Amino acid sequence: MTTLDHSPALTPLRHARERFLTGRPLPDDVPDEVLAAWRRARFYGVRHDLDGPVHEPELPADSPLLEAARPVLDRIAPALGHSALLLTDERLRVLWTTGEVPGDDRCRDLSEREVGHNSAALALRTRRRAEVHGPEHFLDVWQDVSAVSVPLLAPDSGQVLGTVTVASALCADCGPHPGAALAEAAACAVEAELLARSRTAERALLDAYTRAARGPDRAIVALDGRNRLISEAAVRLATPQVLTALERISARERRSGGTASLPADAGCTAEITPVRHEGRVLGIVAVLEARVTEAPRPSPRPALALAGGSVPWRHAVARAVELARVPEPLLLTGERGSGKTALARELLGGTVPLVADAAESPELGVKYSELADGRPLLLRHAERLAQPDVAALNSLLDAHPDVYLLVTYTPGTPPGPCFQRLLDTLAARSVTLPALRERPEDVRELLPVLAPRPAPGQPPLTWTLDALRALEEHPWPGNVTELAHVVRTLAEHRRVTGPVRRAELPDPVREGPAARRLSPMEHAERTAILAALRRHGGNKARAAVSLGIGRATLYRKLRGYRDVP
Repeated sequence: MTTLDHSPALTPLRHARERFLTGRPLPDDVPDEVLAAWRRARFYGVRHDLDGPVHEPELPADSPLLEAARPVLDRIAPALGHSALLLTDERLRVLWTTGEVPGDDRCRDLSEREVGHNSAALALRTRRRAEVHGPEHFLDVWQDVSAVSVPLLAPDSGQVLGTVTVASALCADCGPHPGAALAEAAACAVEAELLARSRTAERALLDAYTRAARGPDRAIVALDGRNRLISEAAVRLATPQVLTALERISARERRSGGTASLPADAGCTAEITPVRHEGRVLGIVAVLEARVTEAPRPSPRPALALAGGSVPWRHAVARAVELARVPEPLLLTGERGSGKTALARELLGGTVPLVADAAESPELGVKYSELADGRPLLLRHAERLAQPDVAALNSLLDAHPDVYLLVTYTPGTPPGPCFQRLLDTLAARSVTLPALRERPEDVRELLPVLAPRPAPGQPPLTWTLDALRALEEHPWPGNVTELAHVVRTLAEHRRVTGPVRRAELPDPVREGPAARRLSPMEHAERTAILAALRRHGGNKARAAVSLGIGRATLYRKLRGYRDVP
């Protein structure tokens, strides 16, 4: 071990870091991963000199990881020498530490949002052993530190539970870290202990389930956050809504020992019994009984404004309805006008939400604390959110992952790191709505729903087959919103009776789609040509003169757009 002055391999990187912090141009040999990490730290607003109070995260009152790891780490600690050993959870909160901590030992949160680049954050992201040396760190206090971290994986699911880190004075070389073998051994020993405890807990849960299931007709559900045991009689009653509610009750029992019951609209009642093992609650056993005094509430159904029988549309709506049974975050994505807001409002039913529209005001200033009390938020046009609101939403979801939040998002420009983190958080409960051009068979079903009510004594709007074919063949870049505008305009302004004919449709719809996708310039040019032809009654010579082009040029352009018979 040695110091910075005796680490020539890291000297160029140290100089590059100084140039980065002072805003000067960087050399070309800075590793891409390190440079990206420095930029993320600057984006998150991390102070390299740790100026001001240090964030102290709220640690969990009961940590199964710490409980399993502490005996293992206590046995390993004497072998540390002049190093430190740290244990973090999946949020990179430091649960336990021992030994000589080089640099500053005040950092109890190793997430990049708080302290910038470090080996624990890198190991968590890559799911493999990671090392960070000296100037690769963003903080000044770690410029004399080398650290190696190994992720801890759940034995049953492979989920990352946390990290084990060995930190020491700066290594003479960039790697491998002398404590790598110790960190690997510690991680293996902790995972072995987790596996042994998991099997013991599984046996305790199975025993409790067997005792409760005293006959084939009893509806029994046993769960502990990782495992679910469901009797044959409980399959009908254990809907996704019921199972989600039981998981929440189980988590509450494990965390604080509180009691709860199923919501009134669950369709059944549950007699809850905690399953205890070695003095702590590891799960619950629930005896389910069907409600006989009230009829089960019907599942939400899409409003008429969401009409459509195509497979892509029905699949998307069914998926959204299924996810919306649980009042947790839900992301609806799709092109503009595809029906995201209409579907979100229908999924809310009679609930009155907070409504925020980033298209009207990018800086919403929403009091996100109100959402933790159960009031839903309908957030429209999330792609236009200002940075402070994106950061506030990320913090809210970190603290309350089950907050009632419906978000509509129209993909476009590549999202930044902070907004991408928000999308990644919401991805597990997201639905992509198909564009109208992907479900043309729905156009006929949408038309009577989108048309305004006729005046008393007037017939409803109808369509000729030729007009219907034109509507179904149009690509509808504005999707249902554009179709609704066309239908309303026709209904309000037409002065003739009978079915709508193809000739009454707007030019782009009547003429049919071009054989190829037009560029914005070509689209504008085509629109100008068609407008000139209308002004001059279809006379191509006069239209060419008004446009300032030759008649041959006009014919060539029309043939290119396939607008000449």
